[in-house]
Amino acid sequence: MNANLAERFAELPDLLSGHVLLSVAALVVGMAISLPLGIFAAPRRHLANSVLNIASVIQTIPGLALLALMVPLLGGTIGYAPAFMALMLYSILPILRNTIVGLQGVDRGVIEAARGLGLTDRERLWQVELPLALPVIVAGLRTATVWVVGAATLATPVGAPSLGNYIFAGLQTRNWLSVIFGCLFAAGLAILLDQLIRLMEMAARERQKGLAIRVGSALMIVLMAATLPRFIELPSPAPAQVLAEGEAPARLRAQEGALQGARVRIGAKAFSEQYILADLIETVLEGEGADVERRDNLGSTIVFDALRTNEIDISIDYTGTIWATIMNRPEPIDRYAMFAEMSGWLYEQHGIVTLGRLGFENAYGFAMRADLAGELGARTLGDLAAHAHDLEVGGDAEVFTRSEWISTRDAYGLGAVSTRAMDATFMYDAVRDGQVDLISAYTTDGRIPAYDLVVLDDPLGVLPPYDAVILLSPEAAARAGLADALAPLVGAIDSTDMREANRLVDLERQTPSQAVRWLLSEIGLDEE
Repeated sequence: MNANLAERFAELPDLLSGHVLLSVAALVVGMAISLPLGIFAAPRRHLANSVLNIASVIQTIPGLALLALMVPLLGGTIGYAPAFMALMLYSILPILRNTIVGLQGVDRGVIEAARGLGLTDRERLWQVELPLALPVIVAGLRTATVWVVGAATLATPVGAPSLGNYIFAGLQTRNWLSVIFGCLFAAGLAILLDQLIRLMEMAARERQKGLAIRVGSALMIVLMAATLPRFIELPSPAPAQVLAEGEAPARLRAQEGALQGARVRIGAKAFSEQYILADLIETVLEGEGADVERRDNLGSTIVFDALRTNEIDISIDYTGTIWATIMNRPEPIDRYAMFAEMSGWLYEQHGIVTLGRLGFENAYGFAMRADLAGELGARTLGDLAAHAHDLEVGGDAEVFTRSEWISTRDAYGLGAVSTRAMDATFMYDAVRDGQVDLISAYTTDGRIPAYDLVVLDDPLGVLPPYDAVILLSPEAAARAGLADALAPLVGAIDSTDMREANRLVDLERQTPSQAVRWLLSEIGLDEE
């Protein structure tokens, strides 16, 4: 079996179970809220309109935005809680709406006949109205299920494992098999649950109790089979099997020590370099016997909030990102002064320890095709000012809201440049193919030399330095043995090595684990 496909299947039990548990929990709680509220509001027309309007407003918020909003609202917590809250809110409208519509649609003559038979309001509700409205209510549950199962793929950026892990990681590493894998299983899960609930709807409409029991049993079996990996310990491949065939490097074999059996959580942002570095740290720590958990595809502020609240133990960040985005400092300063001031601020304000610099810088740099730069006579950002009205710059989803772009735009007179936000996966191809003129490139990206791009000089020093640093959460910093295990990585990776490792993933289609194997050999950690 193809190694890439084998890795995808190895990840499936955990990701599928996480996806199902998250979706089902959100639906169950959504039903627990929507059904009583709908039953109460249905005979009260004004109240029914009000609650439906409120639920509709929630539904208009894009799923990813709602998920992201839950993180600060829950005090910076990442993982299951914010994803559950967002998906639960998303499930309410279709169930609530169909409950109200179904009850209000019961024939008034039937209700009057029930009154004539002497049924109380409660008896009429349970014996007449709800059974007649049940097919409509189940149809609402069916709609909610499809919505929630689909939206659960967006839970990955807030740290909740789901089938979205395949999609987000695959997009960033251009691993289209991973993207297709995630899409197929998410769609398959949604279709399977939809069809089972459709049969429940049919059973309710046709009063087929036997069908309802059979479908309910089938639904329980599917859910139990999908979630079983969350409750039993499944064997997982050793780190050496993931990296390469044969034994692990001698310096990375598990040894008895302070980290033996310790649980360590690594957070990573959503691009290739972060996957590689997280994999590198995971390999080093597993070699010390630690039990490592990964939370990939997190946003810049989310990974920082998770670190300061001890939701994760370790992250790799960049001095310029902390300086501009977290510390809100508008002007860059000298590289070494920035590192010292940033380190002190992180410890004093949040208890976060900066273990050290990895040895390379991955800065924002504005890059364009070499032939276009020659045609425009552009060597520096200032040379673009005369052509600003005719240029379009592409960048990742967050760059145009950051102070770095605003300062660059204002300092070099680029206010007339049009901007286009896109996923970082696609912006290098976009500038190579002439779909945009300029991109906010990452300077360690291997596609810069491969696509014959040039990074324009920043003579005014507007862009801050972006030295990669290892950060430890307050609790992790106090953990015996953790800093010692990571110390060999400090100063070990230069820009050339990091650029090549990125190239292996982005252009050669190697996995981050394979790139880590190469990187370990370059920095000398695989030697006897």
